[in-house]
Amino acid sequence: MQISVIGCGRWGSFLAWYLSGIGHQVTLYGRKSSQKFARLQQSGTNGLVTLNEQTNLTSDLGEAMTSPTLVISIGVQSFRGLMEQLSSYDFSGKTVVLCMKGLEAGTGKRLTQIFEEYRPDTPAAIWVGPGHVQDFTRGIPNCMVIDSRSMQVKKNLVEAFSSELIRFYYGDDLIGNEIGAASKNVIGIAAGMLDGLNKTALKGALMSRGTREIARLIRKMGGNEITAYGLAHLGDYQATVFSSFSHNRRFGEAFVRGENYGELAEGAATTQAMLMLAKRYRAELPISDAVNRVINGGEEPNRVLSDLFLRSIKMEF
Repeated sequence: MQISVIGCGRWGSFLAWYLSGIGHQVTLYGRKSSQKFARLQQSGTNGLVTLNEQTNLTSDLGEAMTSPTLVISIGVQSFRGLMEQLSSYDFSGKTVVLCMKGLEAGTGKRLTQIFEEYRPDTPAAIWVGPGHVQDFTRGIPNCMVIDSRSMQVKKNLVEAFSSELIRFYYGDDLIGNEIGAASKNVIGIAAGMLDGLNKTALKGALMSRGTREIARLIRKMGGNEITAYGLAHLGDYQATVFSSFSHNRRFGEAFVRGENYGELAEGAATTQAMLMLAKRYRAELPISDAVNRVINGGEEPNRVLSDLFLRSIKMEF
C-alpha cells in the first residue's frame, strides 16, 4: 500500500515505522513548525523509533494527500481543525484510518462522527487497542482492533496491517469501540491518582467498576455493552492502568502529587466529554465525575477518591 501518516508525534512516528517495516510505501507528514518533525528530518529518529531510509518525510500536506490510504494520528482536540484544513482536498478513492483515542471535549462527539461531518462518503476506520511504542520496538507483540462501518474496509486493512508484532481483530461495534477506547484514558488517570495517593490496591475495584460504567454507557448510546470487555477498553487496561509508559496514568499520579507532568494526556479533555455524554444519555459515570472534580474542579483528591470507592455498600458494582 501507499500510505500517508498524518501526525509525527510518538504514536504517529511509530505507525510510520511499523507500516514501513512490514513493506508499505510510507510518507510521514509533520508541520514545518514542529520540533518533533524537525528532529526526525535531521536524524531520522525521535528517541523511540528510527525510521528507515524508505520512509518519505514531508511538511507538504498536499503531497501527503496523494496517498490512497491516510492514517491520522494527532491530538484529538486538534482533529476538527485538521479536517477543516483537509476539506479542500480530493478524497476520491481514499480510505482514512483514525488512530487516536478520545472524544471532542466541547461536543462529546466521537472521531468518526467528526470525520463524517466533513467527508460522509469516504470510508473511515478506527485502529484502537493496547500497546506502547516502547514495547513494540522491543519486539513484544500485542493484539489490536480495526473497526469500520464497512466490512470490506476492515478486511482490507486487517490483511494489509497484520504482522507477527500486531495481530488485528475485526471490530463489530463502532460506537462501543470508540467510547471504550476513549474512556479507558479517564480510567488511566484515576489509576494514576490511586498510585500517587498510595492506594494502588484499589485498582481492582477501579477496573471492575469502570468496565461496568462504560458498558452501561455504550448500551445507552446504541452500542453493544459487551464491547467494553474487549480490547478497546478492558483489554487496554494493562497498558493504561498499570504500565509505566501510560501517559494518562502518569498524568494522574503527577497531578495528585502536585507535579507538572508536561505531556499530552488525552483523558483530561475526554473527561469533560464523558460527563456531557452522561447527561445526554442519563448514564451514571461516577469515575469520570470524580476525575473531573479533581483535575478541573480543584477538589481534594484523597477525599474525592475515598468517597468514590465508599459510596455504595449495598451491592457490588
